[in-house]
Amino acid sequence: MQWKLFADLAEVAGDREIRVDAEPGATVGDALDELLDTHPALRDRVLDDDGDVADHINVLRNGENVRAGGGLETTLEAGDELALFPPVSGGRA
Repeated sequence: MQWKLFADLAEVAGDREIRVDAEPGATVGDALDELLDTHPALRDRVLDDDGDVADHINVLRNGENVRAGGGLETTLEAGDELALFPPVSGGRA
């Protein structure tokens, strides 16, 4: 599986796309654990003090926020696209 990282998460990890050792049948949480194990600098940015995904971090599977479905227990399938989005701000006032 491959994670796509956006904004400062890509800067912290050192790359916008990171492959992890998670196969179909694993969960989004398994893939996230693998990402954080291989890129520990992301841990403080992605997780809260309780070790849960911070409220302001969006975890997407195939463009859908996993919070709207099975959460981190969502099962991965071949070809899934995973992404982490931090909060985004900007624009014109």
